[in-house]
Amino acid sequence: MANLPHILSRGHEWFAAIGSAPKSTGTRIFCVSGHVKRPGNYEVPMGITFRELIYEHAGGMRGQETLKAFIPGGASAPFLTQDHLDVKMDFESVAQAGSMLGSGGVTVMEQGTSMVWATLRLMEFFYHESCGKCSPCREGSSWLVQTLRRIVDKRGRMEDLETLTDLCKNIAGRTVCAFGDAEVSPVMSTLKHWRHEYIELIHAAETANLIRPEPVGAKR
Repeated sequence: MANLPHILSRGHEWFAAIGSAPKSTGTRIFCVSGHVKRPGNYEVPMGITFRELIYEHAGGMRGQETLKAFIPGGASAPFLTQDHLDVKMDFESVAQAGSMLGSGGVTVMEQGTSMVWATLRLMEFFYHESCGKCSPCREGSSWLVQTLRRIVDKRGRMEDLETLTDLCKNIAGRTVCAFGDAEVSPVMSTLKHWRHEYIELIHAAETANLIRPEPVGAKR
């Protein structure tokens, strides 16, 4: 709506000349948050790269740690990695990279961030926000949170990875609205790019069980 006065006064040709033709023209406001020096709202031409947005407009990473991951379009957009920094911020390019621009909320995460923990935090949000009308969303989001909490608390099992995948498959495309599709994005994208972090936490749980101290007074 904020673009309309400018388009009316200058003409649609002027607006269409900005950005990434033919489908992603004009400017858009992106909200950059997370581990950057200058978080904030930035109005930029469609089609600039994520690298330009994060490192030129938002000032780059806040400290010495390099970028690990970013969410390109709000909580419902699948995570992208540092290998996607040069993807153009237009609808077609981001979709081809396996995500979406969504709401324009770009959340940046540095090396050292636990992607499993980040996924759990997002799933807690989706679980809280579910209206509860659809069983797959209502029950599925609850089970996703429980399973992720168990893994983060180092009580996970290898079969939990299959459980997470099966839950996502039974939620996506099976709800009245698109909320179900949105809530599985963090889980599926982190399993794709950082599956090893899930496995490391599960192995830590297995190791903890192996070296658990015997109760006082236990017979040998």
